[in-house]
Amino acid sequence: MDILKALLAALRQWWSEFNLQTKLLALSTLVVSLIMTGLTFFSFSSIQVDARLSDTRYARDVGLLLAANVTPLVVKGQDRQLATVANSFWEQSGSIRYILFADPDGVIYLSLPLSGADEDSTLLLNRRLELPESLYEHPEQPLVRQHLSPDGQVTDVFVPLVNQGQGLGAVALGFNPNEVVLNTAALARKVTIAVFIAIWVLVILGAVFNALTITHPIKELLNGVRKIAAGQFSTRIALPMRGELGELLEGFNAMASQLEAYKAANIEELKVAQAQQQSLIATMADGAMLLDDQGCVVLANPTSQRLFRWEARKLVGEPLANLLPESLMMDVGEALQQVLAGKQASRDIRCSFGSPRRTLRIVLVAVTDRSSSALKGVTVTLQDLSREVELNAAKSRFISNVSHELRTPLFNIKTYVETLHDLWGQISDEERREFLATANAETDRLTRLVNDVLDLSRLESGREFRFEPMDLRPALEQTLRNYRLNASDKGVRMLCEVNPTLPRVQANFDLLLQVLDNLVGNALKFTPSGGVVCLRSYVWPDSCPVPDLNRATTITDLTSRLPRLRVEVSDTGCGMNELDQAQIFERFYRAENTVHAEQGTGLGLAIVHNIIEKQGSTPKLVSEPGVGTTFWFELPLEGSDDDELTLLVERAQRSA
Repeated sequence: MDILKALLAALRQWWSEFNLQTKLLALSTLVVSLIMTGLTFFSFSSIQVDARLSDTRYARDVGLLLAANVTPLVVKGQDRQLATVANSFWEQSGSIRYILFADPDGVIYLSLPLSGADEDSTLLLNRRLELPESLYEHPEQPLVRQHLSPDGQVTDVFVPLVNQGQGLGAVALGFNPNEVVLNTAALARKVTIAVFIAIWVLVILGAVFNALTITHPIKELLNGVRKIAAGQFSTRIALPMRGELGELLEGFNAMASQLEAYKAANIEELKVAQAQQQSLIATMADGAMLLDDQGCVVLANPTSQRLFRWEARKLVGEPLANLLPESLMMDVGEALQQVLAGKQASRDIRCSFGSPRRTLRIVLVAVTDRSSSALKGVTVTLQDLSREVELNAAKSRFISNVSHELRTPLFNIKTYVETLHDLWGQISDEERREFLATANAETDRLTRLVNDVLDLSRLESGREFRFEPMDLRPALEQTLRNYRLNASDKGVRMLCEVNPTLPRVQANFDLLLQVLDNLVGNALKFTPSGGVVCLRSYVWPDSCPVPDLNRATTITDLTSRLPRLRVEVSDTGCGMNELDQAQIFERFYRAENTVHAEQGTGLGLAIVHNIIEKQGSTPKLVSEPGVGTTFWFELPLEGSDDDELTLLVERAQRSA
């Protein structure tokens, strides 16, 4: 049973390897062979039946002829003449196997051929024939039947002997079949079987030939095409074929080679493009992230990681909703769900978070497939607007301050001028001079405000200034002269601690004078009566150390330690807290808003910062409330490398 199942399984497997066309060809061949075999069998069977019918008719006719000749002899009881006539029939016909004569009771009284030498004993045989009763009813239609004997098939004919309606018995004849008919039937069977076998041999040979020469190569080609469609461009078909199939297989291998080369080239181009895109995204000033269609992070550039302090976290594969601060989830989470659900193609959100407060602009844009419009992911752009918000607030404060500063002196000037115009004859000369002096002071105040705005705009416009060797001492002395009277009136001492042998510096005299004027003016403004304002200048550091070559050195090690001239402006005024110190150099910021009622535009130290940056340095300060404040900056010495100064200027501007 197991062998049969295995054989059937192997047969099914063998049959499944053929394609539909081959199966249909085999089935059609089988149907045709069966039809042809059936027609052949039917034809030869018809011939055999006709031959048998012919034998039957011949046996009947011979039986009727014999009965007609022997009936008178039977009536007269002439047994010997009967035997003679029967023997003559026997000898003249080679197809008669036997002749039997029986009486009405069926007892055989004569049989041919004779079985012994004793003729009398042969004539009287103790045998019987079982004859049907209806045999005598139709004497013209003898009974014919066939039976199979050990010597072959025999046709039996039973003819009744009737005389004037009286049954005299019957004569039975046995005939051998026609040898020609038998041989023809055997030949028909053999030919039919041979044709059937030959057809199926041809079918099997054709199927094998088809499998070896057509089906197998086509099947291999189909498998190769499926692999190529799956992206396996290294697929090759190695079959020793010729003709059209061989050319087809060679063409397939050539196509696969070209596709493989094209894939390698595309992969290389994609790698280059991906590297460029990643480099571009990594160097973007704004934060950028890419999410998949489920809202999980695929890519996040360093800027976005710094914004949310994600440097040490694993981001790829994590849902963005689990990474954002809770303060952003209400706004960003809802917008992200709308974009992922396809309700909106993009969302622009502004929100604040953290301490100190930071303002972000978050732009969500859906990435879709051009062909199917299916969502592939979401791009997230993060813009830090904290600086812009601070600048807008500072500008608002500046506009408010400038409006106030302009309105107050203009109102005072208008008031005193109108008074002089309307009451000129009613006021004394001393009052007139006082009114004119006040109007003049307010005009100077307006001039300072306008000049500060213009100076800051000129410094930020990118204009290049010329720096040349100069002595620092004249600029310090001129600044002291400008403020000596104001200091004397306020009761503040002005000191200058400067070495007479200071080296020359590389600077712009006008810009340097403006820096000193702003620093000294601020120091004098915030120093109460009895305080001290001091100007100092010295070389720092006083020597140029040689870098240690045993360790790695950078350009900073080779440039930042060169000797420079340091300038300090210190006072014993009210000082500043840490918050004011962190913002004092910003535009429009005025410390007096929180510590005193002194007036100012908030632009002086911003101007100082811009000028010192152009000198390749950065202004610094140290302050303590109730003790005082010291500002200092450094200037390059005469003969400094111009390339070095340019590098320092660019570095200072980037750090700002």
